[in-house]
Parts: sequence; structure tokens; C-alpha cells
Amino acid sequence: MKTSTKVWLVIAGILLIALGVYCIVKPAATLFSAAWLIGVLVLAAGISKLIFTFKTQAFLPNSATRVLSAILEIIIGIFFLANNIFVAVSLPFVFAFWVLFDSLIIAINSFDYKRVGFPWWWAILLLGICGIVLSVLGLKNPDVTATAMAVMIGIGIISMGVANICAVVGINKFENYLKQPVE
Repeated sequence: MKTSTKVWLVIAGILLIALGVYCIVKPAATLFSAAWLIGVLVLAAGISKLIFTFKTQAFLPNSATRVLSAILEIIIGIFFLANNIFVAVSLPFVFAFWVLFDSLIIAINSFDYKRVGFPWWWAILLLGICGIVLSVLGLKNPDVTATAMAVMIGIGIISMGVANICAVVGINKFENYLKQPVE
């Protein structure tokens, strides 16, 4: 691999690490960025769905429902973009409710595992209960939830940057391995 390619990979890694640190240091900016990105993606999905529907309406019946769904996504996307503060503020609540409902389902389903004789059913129940407790705490403290979300995003981005830098080291080792004479 060319040295310039490796340099660009290292630069990308360093920039990702810097972005991850910024996300951790500035959690509010991270949530506003996430809210904006959600708005853009929902709007793009709605436009794509609308185009798909118009191009396939001749051979796919019930295109009116897809048109309605696409228009709804476009409206939601525009709403998210126009009300970035609302979306950013509501993200911790949406996340906490998602964890709450999923954790309830996990806890309830643990008894199905018990019924079929799975020996670790209680661990699934315990994880479901932990999720319920954490989500209730998240609903009571949305600022803490928002900060935790931003930190998780930041850590994820930092790990991608570190992986890029590690990939360069791995590529160098792989290239050295390939240059060795075969015995």
C-alpha cells in the first residue's frame, strides 16, 4: 500500500479521535448534531421512498399508502430540521423509553426461557430488571441520559479512529510478512 494512503488513514484516525473527544466534552453539541442528522436522514428517506413509489406505481399496487408514508417522512424530516432544539431535547426521553420497553420485554421473556429449562433464565431476567431501573433513572435525569448518550457516541468515534491507526500498523506487518522469502 502506498505511504500516502497510510498517511491519510492515520490522519482520518486522528481526526476521528479528536471528534470523539469533542463529542464527550460538548454533549449538547453532539445531541444537536445527532438531531440534525436524524432530520436529514428522515427527509432523505421520505424523498427516496416517494421517488421509488412513483417509479414503481405501475406494477406495485397500493402505491397510495407508500405515497402517504413518504409524505409523512418528508414532513417529519422537515419538522426535525426546523425544530432541532425539540429533537435534541427529546432524544434522551426517546432513548430511555426505548430501553424501558425493550427491558420489560426481556424480563417477561425470561420466564419463557425458564419454562423450557434454560439454566441462565435468571440472568436474562436480571438484565431486563437492570434495563428497567436504568431507563427509569434516565427518565428522571434526562441531562445525565443526554450526557451518557454523547459520551457513548464519542467513545464509539474514538474507537473508530484508534482502529484506523491500528489498521496502518497491521497493514505494515502484513506487508512485511508478504516480503519474507518462502522457505
